[in-house]
Amino acid sequence: MLTAHTIKILQSLDRKKFRQKYNLFLVEGNKNIRELFSSEYKINEIFSINPTELDFPEANILEISARELKKISFLQHPKDSVAVCEIKGNTFLENCAIQLILDGIQDPGNMGTIIRLADWFGIEQIICSEDTVDFYNPKVIQASMGSFTRVNIVYQNLKEVLENSINVNLGTDMSGENIYTFPFPEKINLLLGNEGNGIRPETEQLLHHKITIPRFGNHQSTESLNVSMAAGIILGQIFSKKSP
Repeated sequence: MLTAHTIKILQSLDRKKFRQKYNLFLVEGNKNIRELFSSEYKINEIFSINPTELDFPEANILEISARELKKISFLQHPKDSVAVCEIKGNTFLENCAIQLILDGIQDPGNMGTIIRLADWFGIEQIICSEDTVDFYNPKVIQASMGSFTRVNIVYQNLKEVLENSINVNLGTDMSGENIYTFPFPEKINLLLGNEGNGIRPETEQLLHHKITIPRFGNHQSTESLNVSMAAGIILGQIFSKKSP
């Protein structure tokens, strides 16, 4: 049985300041929790309505009721289990051939999808501006579907990163070069800007090239693509000539 104190702490982990205070975050759902088993993340406890479904002897798995699960879950319809994990410090990786640079991304769903894209395309590192949404946000973790365990995610001063990187800095712009004819270099920093404001001016000044996804449809009412959709299209084009 969960104590009121434990429930209060777990419920507080939807806010960044409490995740930092306790150095904890939550992972929900057996499928996502299984991704942790082969990762570097330390699991403190797992609360499950059916512990036998999680065959992981190294973890402390406690059985709880469906009612208790609902109290500690951030999902509208929680299914099975919640894992309490320790936040780990990620070290900046040098010399990544292709890396994503997130400039003020705020939507947790977009962030989670971008992490999944990075995992799918084998991108080792995502570098975030300091005001990008915290990737330990429960909605980001859920949207990433376990991919956060395989992608190194760091928060840095983007100006310093872009000025000192040997990679070519690419960013999206409506007046940029067509991605289907643009000769992508081998080493790339792909910048993705804020959902509403795009890439901020001080970051934009550090771009070597601007690229765009051309519109083929005739409906001008479609203003722009969602940032995670755009990222998927661009990465697909970058990797189209590479062998898996």
